[in-house]
Amino acid sequence: MLVSMSAVLLLGLLIWFLLRIRYLRWVDALICGAFGFLLSRTLAAPLVQTLLDGVNGFLGHLRF
Repeated sequence: MLVSMSAVLLLGLLIWFLLRIRYLRWVDALICGAFGFLLSRTLAAPLVQTLLDGVNGFLGHLRF
C-alpha cells in the first residue's frame, strides 16, 4: 500500500507539472493512464500494479 500511495503522489505531481508547462505528449498520456489505474480499482488495476511493482523491483536493484 505504501508503494502505491507513493506512486500516486509522484505521478500526480508529474502530471500536474506537465500540465502546468503545457507539455503533455503520448508518453505523458501513458503516465496519466497509469495514474488513473492506480486511483481506481478496476479489473485492470492488479495488472498495472504488478507491472509497477516489477519496475520498482528492477529499479531498486540498480546500483549507481
